Amino acid sequence: MLNKDMQKIGESVSSQPQAKFPDIKTITGQYTQIDHLNVQKHQNDIMDFYYDNCRKEDWTFLTLEPFETPEDVKVFLSKNEKTVDPYFLVIKDKKTQKVIGTCTLMRIDTKNRTCEMGQVIYSKYLQKTRIATEAQYLIMSYVFEQLNYRRYEWKCDSLNEPSNHAAKRLGFQFEGCFRNHMIYKARNRDTNWYSIIDQDWLHIKEIFQNYLKPENFDQDGLEKEKLHIW
Repeated sequence: MLNKDMQKIGESVSSQPQAKFPDIKTITGQYTQIDHLNVQKHQNDIMDFYYDNCRKEDWTFLTLEPFETPEDVKVFLSKNEKTVDPYFLVIKDKKTQKVIGTCTLMRIDTKNRTCEMGQVIYSKYLQKTRIATEAQYLIMSYVFEQLNYRRYEWKCDSLNEPSNHAAKRLGFQFEGCFRNHMIYKARNRDTNWYSIIDQDWLHIKEIFQNYLKPENFDQDGLEKEKLHIW
């Protein structure tokens, strides 16, 4: 696209409406339910994988440290129940209604229509399951289709192999590494940046929907065909 001075410029987006802040009551899929954090309803379930059965190795690449007391967990959850950014979500097993993971929508920029998936904390019951995959799909769908975002980000420590693998598997495309981006836990973090943009969404959505069909899983919930987006 050229302006009046014959300079190349980006396409106009002036007619497109501004994005919205998340306001989730419940998002329900085939296997998964996503709710906004409610401390009274969700605290006991979260306490299990935040404290009682916390696996410290799962917190290595989080900016948070493992909680030292149950009271610390309660204070953290009470604070995050009220925040708009990050917007704190719980991931439930639809069948049991038990909370088995948490995550947030964060760095929310409604003007530029971009936000980030972050602070992902999964219990051992959620890791590497179709519930985990569907949870990310449901949130992704909500971001693009209900809130009108045009860019959805995933960022992680370049050395965090599980997070880098998850980003690629879920359809986020690698954009580069920000060297010496952060200092956390008294160590350096080079941050890998990934994104999905609105032009990618229809392609990604169709692949997720095919992958999540019940016939793609055996009686133990194990996948028959892997998720492969790009």
